Amino acid sequence: MPVLLGQAVFVRKNYVALPEPTGARSGVVGEGPALRLLVIGDSSAVGVGVASQTDALLGQLIDRLAGHMTVHYELVAQTGAKTIDVLGWLDTMPPARYDLAVTALGVNDVTKGVSLRKWLSQQTNLFDRLIRQFGARRVIASGLPPVGQFPLLPHPLRWALGRQAARFDRHFHQLANDKPGCVPLQFSLGLDETNMSEDGFHPGPTVYAVWADEVATIVLNDRDLLDAVQTAP
Repeated sequence: MPVLLGQAVFVRKNYVALPEPTGARSGVVGEGPALRLLVIGDSSAVGVGVASQTDALLGQLIDRLAGHMTVHYELVAQTGAKTIDVLGWLDTMPPARYDLAVTALGVNDVTKGVSLRKWLSQQTNLFDRLIRQFGARRVIASGLPPVGQFPLLPHPLRWALGRQAARFDRHFHQLANDKPGCVPLQFSLGLDETNMSEDGFHPGPTVYAVWADEVATIVLNDRDLLDAVQTAP
């Protein structure tokens, strides 16, 4: 434990934070039936690790969907956000309805010591509110990345956080699987210096591209969601 605490302090002290990418966080692209999209979460949802939203999750996702529908998109995300922070945002967001919500949360909950039980309760609350309060027809819940592969983290801290993140992810997928209207997204890409950003903690453009591919595949194969979008007034 003293070693882990010492390494955590060292990493936080020496970590050089990357800026959030530039570019529009809301807008309309594409043509065809209207899909109202919300991307919400932490720095990975923001797109930290790339310079422009074009290369981030949001930009790459709307690029893949715009050939099939008109995407009305909104990004609500912030570096360092935990699930409890996002729940607070929902209290202040203006009334709106979304067909699809994509969530990206969990790494900060793990690194900041939130208990698994509390986190799962917060995630349940988040899913319920996105569906009930904002009318989301589908919530694609992005699982935790393999934190144990983050180049920034030294061993044994990398092993300890990776093990905790994997534990959170297992329970998270069961929760999302059991929640009507939710689809868990398994993070399957291996991470290393070649596809992570220069800080060794955030995705690079290749990782965001794969992530966007997987979300778009879920959306474009979701007949219930597509039928609802196509028949909406």
